[in-house]
Amino acid sequence: MFHATFAAPDLTTFCRLDELGLQAVGQRLEPDRAVIECRAVEADPWCRGCGAEGVIRDTVIRRLAHEPFGHRPTTLQVRVRRYRCDHCKRTWRQDMSKASSPRTKISRSGVRWALEALVVDHLTVSRAAAGLGVSWHTANSAILAEGKRRLIDDPHRFDGVSTIGVDEHVWRHTRKGDKYVTVIIDLTPVRDKTGPARLLDMVEGRSKAAFKQWLAQRPKQWRDRIEVVAMDGFSGFKTAAAEELPDAVPVMDPFHVVRLAGDGLDRCRQRVQQATLGHRGRSGDPLYKARRTLHTGDSLLTDKQRARLQALFTGDDHVEVEATWGIYQRIVAAYREPDKTKGKQMMQAVIDAVTSGVPTALIEIRRLGRTLKQRAADVLAYFDRPGTSNGPTEAINGRLEHLRGSALGFRNLTNYVARSLLEAGGFRSHLHPRLR
Repeated sequence: MFHATFAAPDLTTFCRLDELGLQAVGQRLEPDRAVIECRAVEADPWCRGCGAEGVIRDTVIRRLAHEPFGHRPTTLQVRVRRYRCDHCKRTWRQDMSKASSPRTKISRSGVRWALEALVVDHLTVSRAAAGLGVSWHTANSAILAEGKRRLIDDPHRFDGVSTIGVDEHVWRHTRKGDKYVTVIIDLTPVRDKTGPARLLDMVEGRSKAAFKQWLAQRPKQWRDRIEVVAMDGFSGFKTAAAEELPDAVPVMDPFHVVRLAGDGLDRCRQRVQQATLGHRGRSGDPLYKARRTLHTGDSLLTDKQRARLQALFTGDDHVEVEATWGIYQRIVAAYREPDKTKGKQMMQAVIDAVTSGVPTALIEIRRLGRTLKQRAADVLAYFDRPGTSNGPTEAINGRLEHLRGSALGFRNLTNYVARSLLEAGGFRSHLHPRLR
């Protein structure tokens, strides 16, 4: 007698064939796969032409790759009836639309499993193809078609977007063709603290025209809802946003501001290194040994690191590095200030300090000052809208780097964009509601 919470074992239910309108009638276990013989449950005797009832002519075998169970691919061997109409002499096959699309080699459950394997489990197409027991091209075509139908072409994918981030991304490292794309990220969940950022789209090239054209293709109602655009220091993105999103506030995010200051600090260190020692940094040189310590926030320095910096700045040889390091630390401190009003005042003081009265010898500070003066409004806008940062954009770029490495590179940009959207488009909750 079965336990009350169990039912009699049923291969049809276990393999979820009932969802496909099939019924299992036999099985065969082979060394490399499991084969399930099944038949369509619903008869289909009515003629498509005249509506008369046809007669069974014969049966044909159709083989479909199914979702695997364990590490063994599963193949459905479906007996499909063929009918003949004696009235109009038409022949047709039994309807299999619930089980698979016409002329495909994978069942609908198999395609769904492969799509979830890529989006949820982050498997490669090669691994999904091995699980299904089909070729790479068969699996890839089916996965991208299903992903485009269910996820990428979803008309509501752009709903609720009020904050976007834009950045460049290197999608291939060959000399042939444009190796850059412009990525557009939805930062609204991060700003509202409702979830992670997600990839909205990717456009070939990294120019004002590429971003402007993408924005122009969006409906005006959607563009009117955009409140904030986070970006780096590239003026082309700012100009495109100003022309297509005149009411949106451009924000130069902390990641790139700190990186600008950090790059200036590195250039200053390298210049002083050459001026004092006549060669690039070596393992025993004080400036080279302190290169990472110089980029550590003042509040995070250990006693040993403080002693190293104090010894570095004791003489007059490194006074320019010390001045540049001080500006870098003030910028970091402004962003780390919990009180954003005070942080804004601190950043304004830094901008004022580096835009006027800077000695000619401090080349890197003067260059940083010109940039901050030009983008002062965008830099300060962050403090009025905390949480608006391109940091999540850089994180998604990192995920795309991992995707490209797993796939051993991409040659087709259209394929890369589709795979990137499935990887970082925030579709996990669409396939698994429990992940929301």
